[in-house]
Amino acid sequence: MNSSQALTESPSGGLSGARRVQAFAFGGLLLVLMNFSSPAAGMIDIPVTFFLKNRMHLASNELAVFKLWIGLPLMLGFVFGFIRDRWSPFGGGDRAHLLMFGGLTALIYGSMALMNPTYSVFLGGLFVATMAFRMVSSAVYGITNTLAQRHAVSGQMSGVINMGGALPDLISFIGGGMLSQTLEGQGAVGAAQILFFCAAGLMLAIALLGVIGPKWVFEEARHDAPDAHIIDDLKRIARHWPIYPAMLIQLLWQFAPATGTVLQYHIVDHLHASDAQWGAWQGIFFGSFLPVYIAYGWLSQKVALRPLLWVGFVIAVFQMAPLLLVHDAVGALMAAVPMGILGSLAQAALVDLVIRSAPRGCQGMTMMLFYAFYYFSVRAGDLLGTWIYDKHGGFIPTVVVTIIVYALILPVILLVPKRLTETKDGEKIAADQATTAAN
Repeated sequence: MNSSQALTESPSGGLSGARRVQAFAFGGLLLVLMNFSSPAAGMIDIPVTFFLKNRMHLASNELAVFKLWIGLPLMLGFVFGFIRDRWSPFGGGDRAHLLMFGGLTALIYGSMALMNPTYSVFLGGLFVATMAFRMVSSAVYGITNTLAQRHAVSGQMSGVINMGGALPDLISFIGGGMLSQTLEGQGAVGAAQILFFCAAGLMLAIALLGVIGPKWVFEEARHDAPDAHIIDDLKRIARHWPIYPAMLIQLLWQFAPATGTVLQYHIVDHLHASDAQWGAWQGIFFGSFLPVYIAYGWLSQKVALRPLLWVGFVIAVFQMAPLLLVHDAVGALMAAVPMGILGSLAQAALVDLVIRSAPRGCQGMTMMLFYAFYYFSVRAGDLLGTWIYDKHGGFIPTVVVTIIVYALILPVILLVPKRLTETKDGEKIAADQATTAAN
């Protein structure tokens, strides 16, 4: 077997019972802490966006532009992933990344806590914090992706990754909605201090896990580190066809003009929901994903990925439809449940696919590119959605556009290499000889 074969072939070894629990528990804890403290997550995002909307009176499109600026490091996430894959600070690998950049992000949050909450503080502070945070994310996703590939547990790890995002969303969006009402009042400075000091504490906990985490996990995560020249490695990634369909699906799946800022303004301004109700809507929506994510770890061991992809995305085409049937805030809260359920299988299957698609040695970059596409597509959909919402008919046209975009995902599934989707968890994926030859 030559070196390029080693980089494209999936391993067949499995995890022992104790190590399986340890890997999923450690990865899950990192993901939960990371998503709680993310600059783009509900705990920080909702209070900040409502502060800008209600106290500084930003229009929907102006708020979308603010999110676009602070989202630039998110869209360039593949750069941070590439750095993670190739750079081992002081020879410490992901352990060092978590310690260094977890501590740096905590320091930035702590500094923001000591400043008055203004537009410039939010813009500058969150932009810099996001840059440091993406190095933490690249290490966490690199660890989880590598373990999943090496031990053929991509479906189960997909469940862990998605639950690690949905559980913090459930709690932080509800809490963030309530905190936003305090941030708008006389106690704005105190609320901002609590918000950013809590985020700093969570980042310090991640840095601590970088010190005390299981040694074997960090060693396995660096096992596939590339040793080729940087240009050769970039060429290998560019020639790796399996990542292209997965990334295209991600672009279409996250391009939803009816969500994000448009949905926030529609629910609050037209359905007369409070800040707390908007936070509750987000929490209920993401919380509704959890039952399917939990089931997916079991389902992926019984059913091959391809039918899961097809069923998931056929159902997901209609995810936004329940919003067309509601006329008040309570109805919107009720609609959040079927919307979450309709999209959950598709999301779990897509993360499963991208884990399988990553070229060996470039897992961190692949995952960060995947999430960079998420933020790029979300922000692009946000800008289009707010333009339609403000100038071309309001909320309903944005829903129609979203449904059309989701339907375009179905023909893209035909482009996914069958070798990646014909197996269940625990079954070896055959090497792609064409890709190997190209490499």
